Amino acid sequence: MDFFPEIEIPAAQAEALARGLWAVARADGQVHEREAVLVAQLYQETIHGSPASLAALEREPAITPDALAGALGPGTDVAHLFVKTAVLLALVDNTYSAPERELVGRYATALAVMPATLARIEEEVREFLLGQLTHLANTQGVLDVSKGLPR
Repeated sequence: MDFFPEIEIPAAQAEALARGLWAVARADGQVHEREAVLVAQLYQETIHGSPASLAALEREPAITPDALAGALGPGTDVAHLFVKTAVLLALVDNTYSAPERELVGRYATALAVMPATLARIEEEVREFLLGQLTHLANTQGVLDVSKGLPR
């Protein structure tokens, strides 16, 4: 199974996706460097955005759940990809804060991702992140990291 399958994303959807991810990144009041890098990479790779366009994105108000659903379409592959990426973004700084979790939940609801599916996505993302560490020889370190991932 490809964790992040290749999906063709038109520019308008990519911009909405990036706006939603940026909203998740700043939901807890502080955009962490790893969160900013992840949003910047996605934004630049999907719509070939420049640093200036990324700066403009940062000044945009947070996209509402209804506007995001209108742009991505509830129940679509792009909607599912957004939720998975939003959870990954929230966990990338090793903290899934209450404001991040709440906003991801609101976006998921608007995108017709049921709570049980969201819980499964959260677990899949944790497993994906841990899978990135399995090649390390320091098994105790990997175990410590796994215990530190937020639930």
